[in-house]
Amino acid sequence: MIKRTIENLILKYLQKFPVMTLTGVRQCGKSTILKELLKNYTYVSLEDPDTRDFAEFAPRDFLKKYDNHCIFDEIQRVPNLFSYIQTKVDNKKEMGQYILSGSHNFNLMKNISQSLAGRTAMLTLAPFSIAELDSEKLLPDRLDDILFNGFYPPIYDRDISPQDYFPSYLDTYIERDVRLLQNISNAIAFKRFIKLLAIHSGQPINYTKLSNESGVSVPTVKSWISILIQSYLIYELPSYHKNISKRLVKSPKIYFYDTGLLCHLLGIENKESLRANGKFGYIFETMVISEFKKNKLFNGKNADGYFYRDTNQLEVDLLDERGTKLYAYEIKSTEVIDKKYFKNLFKVSEILQIPKNNLMCIYAGINAIKNSEYNFTNYKNAFT
Repeated sequence: MIKRTIENLILKYLQKFPVMTLTGVRQCGKSTILKELLKNYTYVSLEDPDTRDFAEFAPRDFLKKYDNHCIFDEIQRVPNLFSYIQTKVDNKKEMGQYILSGSHNFNLMKNISQSLAGRTAMLTLAPFSIAELDSEKLLPDRLDDILFNGFYPPIYDRDISPQDYFPSYLDTYIERDVRLLQNISNAIAFKRFIKLLAIHSGQPINYTKLSNESGVSVPTVKSWISILIQSYLIYELPSYHKNISKRLVKSPKIYFYDTGLLCHLLGIENKESLRANGKFGYIFETMVISEFKKNKLFNGKNADGYFYRDTNQLEVDLLDERGTKLYAYEIKSTEVIDKKYFKNLFKVSEILQIPKNNLMCIYAGINAIKNSEYNFTNYKNAFT
């Protein structure tokens, strides 16, 4: 098993909380890491119909059988179990009694806020990071291969090609996950919408434009985006507009978590045609910002990032707020170092009063340069 960065955090929180909850997109490795890391815990999958019926209709007997040190996978399938778990852990008052896992953030958070607030640590897993693959010598040498393959564990565990994996993954996601969150009657239209959203990846959301292009109403567009966020296929990167008088773009940007899935949705059939698509820069940007989020999530830190764009089109790709300090990043898919990439960074640093030491250009080249004026860093090393 590939060692995951989040493992130490899981073990730490089991000593501090009676319940530990691990969420994340389907097939990102949640079940694997829990079963391999915690062999002394009993693994119980609530995807199994008989087990689910047992938990749903006889919750007290279910928790009597699975009394302690148990992993309940896909826990959102049995929402009434949360209250019984609350009673159980409150009575027993031991740390690390139960581990809950699931793929639907909305359903999990709704039940946790009602029953397990203050009793569970919350962690989020995502597909592999660059650092995780690199440490196991599984990271492809070529950037195009990395982007096209993406980071889902089955691509590396099963040696399955992205062309074979992602079509069935997308169909399974729609049939299993989406229908649990909302009864979408037109699965074909929803799948079309996901592909449309891929075209707009890395751009501020324009609900009216998406509505016109997809042929569904604005409320439906908002609902479908919410579903995709809740099930960890996409995330929003908000605009930064704290204490600034300038006119700024307020709409968040949408990004997909994984570049392999993004390439599939964009109709890129092989790695050789990746750069001919016209979206290469956005795909590279997607990978870098996703690596930023993974680094934060896997280390238990606040994963919020921002972008900056004003109405004069002055833009910086990524802002990271750490306490009272701001860090700004420009992302370039080129392999060539050029000082002009710092033009916007310098302008935004004056507006937001960001020290020059906190500015970085993340690019595809191999050379790293850092001095009092410029900091160019390879994408593999930006967030390690």
